[in-house]
Amino acid sequence: MALPRWLALAGIAAVVVALGMIGALHVTGPSAELDPMRRTISQYALLETGNVFNAAVVVLAAGSAATLLALIRTALVPVRSGATVALLLWCVGLAAVVYFPKHNWAVGPSIEGTVHRYASVVAFLGLPVAALLIGRRWRGDARWRGPAAVTTAFGILALLCFTPIAVAFVLHPFTGVPWWRAIPLGGIERVLALVEVVTVGYLGYWAIRAVARPAAVAVRG
Repeated sequence: MALPRWLALAGIAAVVVALGMIGALHVTGPSAELDPMRRTISQYALLETGNVFNAAVVVLAAGSAATLLALIRTALVPVRSGATVALLLWCVGLAAVVYFPKHNWAVGPSIEGTVHRYASVVAFLGLPVAALLIGRRWRGDARWRGPAAVTTAFGILALLCFTPIAVAFVLHPFTGVPWWRAIPLGGIERVLALVEVVTVGYLGYWAIRAVARPAAVAVRG
């Protein structure tokens, strides 16, 4: 089996494992008591089962990196491209979210908490940008027009999910309502995360198809 296919399969497996681990946190242990509509996913890292959350994010970051390598090896994504940079930012952002854990802002600001917040934004925006760039690259190719359209749709959907967060943040000075309370932040973040994780899985699936049809990517090579 070709290396790109192994890498893509590893990425898909990582998506499944990460979804299973984080999904389990919603229904078992002390994490099941958190309000999923108001509490962000990162809140799980502060509980007794925080190691499960951290492990899931690390697995997802590693799987995303494997998917990126598969996309590069199949020539779907050039090494030197905006899509590669955006996917790398997604991976680095995920790693930073684990290394710099969520902070309790009620006790005051902290450097770690600030880095965690910005790393989350970088990760959440990096992946949809990458999806849009990859989709645009292949939208004119007859064989890959379908996957390009799906990838673009995922990118747009992810940005739409992020929009309420951005709007709440921008309106905060005018409304006086803290942006994280103006919206059901936890629920929005979970939908956004689900869309982005599924996007990684789909990119892995696309890479597997490209391994089976190398002539299709040679046209753009």
